[in-house]
Amino acid sequence: MLEPVYGDGSQIRDWLYVEDHATALATVFFDGKVGETYNIGGHNERKNLEVVHTLCDLLEKHASHLKPDEVESYKDLITFVTDRPGHDVRYAIDASKIERELGWVPAETFETGMEKTVLWYLENEEWWQSILSGDYLLERLGSESPCPA
Repeated sequence: MLEPVYGDGSQIRDWLYVEDHATALATVFFDGKVGETYNIGGHNERKNLEVVHTLCDLLEKHASHLKPDEVESYKDLITFVTDRPGHDVRYAIDASKIERELGWVPAETFETGMEKTVLWYLENEEWWQSILSGDYLLERLGSESPCPA
């Protein structure tokens, strides 16, 4: 089941693909000026409901076989809940400084980043299922024995 949408889903957020975020952080670390602040944004402002519809469309494209038989479209699973008091209508990021001073811009568009994200989750079900089940205990991965203190 999808998470519910607050209110009518008209809140606006700026979306950034995770690898773009990582490269932006590395750019700031290696090339940024000490003491300066750099906002990192994706130039991808979207309404929350548009994001949910995009996810549903991508699931139709890549995972229609996983949809319950009684569900015609993933969009049929969207539910709405009362918006929380004081919920921000828009989060705006001015990322022009990092672009201007450090030359960083996101490599992914909203669409390509969302598709890569959905595909990653579909290809790594064992990982996220272990989190949902409680088996994943945030332990260090990649080594058979703990690192010495």
